Amino acid sequence: MSDTNIELISTISENNKLELALREIEIPEPGENDVIIRIEAAPINPSDLGVMFSAADMTTAKQSGSADRPVITADFPAKFMGAVKNRIGKAIPVGNEGAGTVIAAGSSAAAQALMGKTVAFIGGGSYRKFLRANVQSCLELESGTTAVEAASSFVNPLTALAMVETMRAEGHKAIVHAAAASNLGQMLNRICIADGIDLVNIVRKPEQEALLRDLGAKYVVNSSSDSFMADLTQALIETGATIAFDPIGGGRLTSDILTCMEVAVSRDITEYSVYGSTIYKQVYVYGGLDRGPITLNRSFGFAWGVNGFLLFSALGKLNKDTVAAMRKRIAAEIKTTFASSYTHEVSLAGALKLESMAVYGKQATGEKFLIKPQS
Repeated sequence: MSDTNIELISTISENNKLELALREIEIPEPGENDVIIRIEAAPINPSDLGVMFSAADMTTAKQSGSADRPVITADFPAKFMGAVKNRIGKAIPVGNEGAGTVIAAGSSAAAQALMGKTVAFIGGGSYRKFLRANVQSCLELESGTTAVEAASSFVNPLTALAMVETMRAEGHKAIVHAAAASNLGQMLNRICIADGIDLVNIVRKPEQEALLRDLGAKYVVNSSSDSFMADLTQALIETGATIAFDPIGGGRLTSDILTCMEVAVSRDITEYSVYGSTIYKQVYVYGGLDRGPITLNRSFGFAWGVNGFLLFSALGKLNKDTVAAMRKRIAAEIKTTFASSYTHEVSLAGALKLESMAVYGKQATGEKFLIKPQS
């Protein structure tokens, strides 16, 4: 085994600069309940970019260093420095999840049981060659599953499943999902088809409509269409959906969803009330594809809520048996329900090339990067 370990780090300096670089670190030794994973695949998720770029102005990004040790620098606006004061001057490892082979294990039975196996993991710092992980953060995969197939075993699959479980726990019966043609959106679509749950998919392009319909989606509406509000309202009437998950965040979409929900649930109400319907409507914002303000045009009564949705907080509200069942399902269906596709594969150095960052930095639907640290 090579004794060289390399990780991708993000540093914000006091002089208003972001620096992304690769550094050599030691290969760690496992503790009693730890394993050492040779990382073979790690996805670039939108949540990773929050750590990687933070609020830096990436239009100012410049590349230096060498081909195998590139360095990216970018300006960091002074107005955002206060929000990141606790990470100034600290080299932050990037990457939330990945998969690879266990090459060393601690003395516990649980750790030893993973020796030599392909596992997925979550917990941070996945953009490196070798990682120490506690066995509780690992997911043992079924025989024949590759690291590439398992690289996205946690963030998207658990988020999609957590959406369904949140719907159930809060007493809703159907879901609305925006940016629905994404990898996560396609997973949620497959889950809902398998579990008999109505799902209203919001997309922005005709080709995304076609993609989801080809995948069996029944309700697909295009937010760029002139008939969007009418189409969404009709889908809500047919499904009864009163909970939505929005990865876009900014703009009017959250407001539009609540407005259409109010119209759908009020259609049979005969008596006027200034307070609107009493049926509760909920939108969870779980991403920031649009960093602008969320605009709410108050045309949906008073029985509503807009909240943030963070995976680990959502999981914390579920019982342990439910979460254990979710993990087991992911391992069993990682090649089907929870399959991820990637349009680009890059090395650690390749991830720090301006041409690559220009693509994955857009967080565009249908463009997903996979880092292969051993390349």
